[in-house]
Amino acid sequence: MTRGLGRPPLLLLVPAGIGLTLLLVPLVSLLVVTPWARLPQLVASEEVLDALRLTGLASLSTVVLCLLIGTPLAWVLARVEFRGRSLARALVTVPLVLPPVVAGVALVSALGRSGVVGSVLRDATGVVIPYTTPAVVIAHTFVAMPFYVLSVEGALRASGERYDAVAATLGASRWTTFRRVTLPLAMPGVVAGAVLAWARSLGEFGATVTFAGNYQGITQTMPSLIYQTLQNDRETAQTLSIILLGVSVAVLALLRNRWLSAGAGTAGAGR
Repeated sequence: MTRGLGRPPLLLLVPAGIGLTLLLVPLVSLLVVTPWARLPQLVASEEVLDALRLTGLASLSTVVLCLLIGTPLAWVLARVEFRGRSLARALVTVPLVLPPVVAGVALVSALGRSGVVGSVLRDATGVVIPYTTPAVVIAHTFVAMPFYVLSVEGALRASGERYDAVAATLGASRWTTFRRVTLPLAMPGVVAGAVLAWARSLGEFGATVTFAGNYQGITQTMPSLIYQTLQNDRETAQTLSIILLGVSVAVLALLRNRWLSAGAGTAGAGR
């Protein structure tokens, strides 16, 4: 379709090449300098297995929470008219630009032992959230939720409300319309948002360390372990990074077809 448009201009090709190089060179360099002989030994170590287990648990729990509470939030932002909706949408996007450490401080201020909500929870039930495994999941969900909500809201807006209106004229309740019409049409956005939330959770570090700490088997995820190891042993940190890179690439490869179909479906809905 583009053959008759002429040759691509160098003013676009050169910056595009620089951008691709910027993305590829660090990854290729990591593959080149990694001491691959140490990889099997490190993968089998208790410390790495604990970090991988917790990373997988936290990222999957984050996706589940995004599906359960992020989907209704995206629907409300896309379908319900109410005063302050623009402010609510702006608040949803704040964690996207918030430095991770600041996100952790905010969570401590809210849910810490002396936090606004945490102190009440501690006095009423004796439950303390910081420096526990649930704190890891909360931190990951806090930073990953905006990616999911914005993706699903965009899909809902792209599909429009005309099918919802048709369902309503046929006597369907709004809940039935959501289950049978709205959500299936937005499913490409749900899948894409879930992948984005998973990827964001997988690499989360700053908010987790600030709010949950870095304790092996309890709150130490792979990014935390890599950062800790980097202080004393760069080669080991590089090898651990390869493990996390491999996990990321493997999961994205498994989801590749769904990802591409989600993008195509969203684009088609936009037309």
